[in-house]
Amino acid sequence: MNPTDEQAAAADVFRAGHHLALQAGAGTGKTSTLILLASSTRRRGRYIAFNKAIAHDAAARFPATVTCKTAHSLAFAAIGHSYARRLNGPRQAGWRTGMALGITKPVRIGERDVTHKALSHAVLNTVTRYCHSADRTLTRHHVPPLRGLEDKDLHAQLAQVVLPFARKAWADLQHPDDGVVRFDHDHYLKIWALSDPKIDADFLLLDEAQDTNPVLEQVFIAQRAHAQLVMVGDSAQAIYGWRGARDVMTGFDGQALSLSQSFRFGPRLATEANRWLAIADAPIRLTGSTAIPTELAPVEDPDAVLCRTNIGAMTEVMTHLAAGRRVALAGGGESLRALATAARDLKEGRRTWHPELLLFPSWGELQDYAEHDPAGGDLKPFVDLIDQHGPEAILAAVDQLAPEAHADVTISTAHRAKGREWANVRIATDFTPPKDTDQRDENGRPLPGPIDDGEARLAYVAVTRTRSRLDLGGLSWIHDHPEGNPLLG
Repeated sequence: MNPTDEQAAAADVFRAGHHLALQAGAGTGKTSTLILLASSTRRRGRYIAFNKAIAHDAAARFPATVTCKTAHSLAFAAIGHSYARRLNGPRQAGWRTGMALGITKPVRIGERDVTHKALSHAVLNTVTRYCHSADRTLTRHHVPPLRGLEDKDLHAQLAQVVLPFARKAWADLQHPDDGVVRFDHDHYLKIWALSDPKIDADFLLLDEAQDTNPVLEQVFIAQRAHAQLVMVGDSAQAIYGWRGARDVMTGFDGQALSLSQSFRFGPRLATEANRWLAIADAPIRLTGSTAIPTELAPVEDPDAVLCRTNIGAMTEVMTHLAAGRRVALAGGGESLRALATAARDLKEGRRTWHPELLLFPSWGELQDYAEHDPAGGDLKPFVDLIDQHGPEAILAAVDQLAPEAHADVTISTAHRAKGREWANVRIATDFTPPKDTDQRDENGRPLPGPIDDGEARLAYVAVTRTRSRLDLGGLSWIHDHPEGNPLLG
C-alpha cells in the first residue's frame, strides 16, 4: 500500500516501540494501517478483534507473525476449555433457573408486584453486567434498572432482593462440570480476567477500542509491562455505553495519533460528518476523498434505511413490505418478533417476560405508562404501532423478511450498521430533534434544546455509512439547529 502521511507517522511511532492510541475516523483504513504496522516488524503480535468474523478476515490479511483472535478465543484457550462440558448447554426459561436458585415467590416493591420470573431475569442480568465490568466483586450497582422501578429507593429495594441470588448464581458458574445456571462465553471471559492473565506477545493490537467492555480493558492495560500496546478506534463511534462498553481511547497512557482521510466518501459527506463530530466534541475531523463524488440528496430506492430504534426499524419494514419490496433486517428479525410476541401476550391478558416489559401485567398498564410516565415516552411509538396494526401483522411481516443477498433494501438500526457501508442510504424519521426549551429568540420562536453527546455519536455513525448518496431524512433538522449550524447561533 501507499501509506498516507498519517499512516506513515503511525508506523514510525510503532517502530519506535511506543504505546499508541490511534483515532481512526469512518472509512479511514484502520485495518490497512494495522497491517502496515504489523508488517514493519518481525516481532510476534496479537490482534484482538471485535468479533469472530472480523478475526477470521484479519487472519487472511495480517502477516504470519500476528495471531488474530477475539478476546473470547484467548480466554477459551486459557481457561474456557475447562468449562466445555457446561458451555452451550440446553436453553431453559430464566424463571426455571431462578427456581433452581431458590426464587419461588413474588415480592412487592413500591406499587408493583415483581414476580419470581421477573426476579429471575434481574438476577441473570445482574451476573451478565458483572461479567462485562472490571470489578472483582459483585455488588448492588450491577443490578439492572427495571422499567417501572426507576426511583432510586425502589431500585435499592430491588437490589437487596436480587444480590444474594446473583451471588449464588455466580458461585454456581465456578463449577466446571455441572450447575443449574446456563454457562456462556461471557462467563469464562470473566473468570479468565479475574485470573490476571499474561498474554504471550511482543505487541497487542486492540480493534474497536472505543467500544471495549471494562473487563477486556482491564486485561489489555495489564499487559503494558511486557508488551507494546496499540489501540485503534473512533471515540466518536462509542455508541455501546448503554451495555457497559467504555471508550478506552481517551485517557490512555500512550502517544495519540489520528487517521482523518476517509476513503469511503467524498468531501460533501465529510462536511456533514464533521458537523456531528464537532457537536460530540470528537478529537478528529474528517477529510473526504475528492475521487468519490458523494451526494446529499433524496433517495427514492435506498440500499439501506438506518433507524434510531428497533421500533423505527419495525415501521420501516412494514412500509417497504407494503410497497412490494423484498426487505432484509440487519441482524435478523428476532428482536422484532420478541417485541411483537410480548405485545400479543399483554393484549391477551398474559404477562410477558420480554426484559423491557416484564413488570407490566396488562396492555392497558403499558399504554398508560407510555402515555403518561416520563420514563416511558420512548415506548409510545411501539404502543402506537401495535395499536394501529396489531401484533399479528408485525409477526407476519417478520416472516416475510428476506436474506440481505436477495433483498431490495436492508433495514438496520444505526447500532447494527456500525462497521458497514452501502451505496445509497436514507436516514429514517425516528431520529428526532431535541425538545425545545422554554427560552425564545428575538422573533419569539422557542429555542431548541442541546444535542446529547450520545445522540450526536449515533448520528455520526449513521451518516457515514454511505458511499454514493445520502438522504438525511430524519436528521435534516440539524441544519436548522444552532449547534449544527453555528451561523444560526
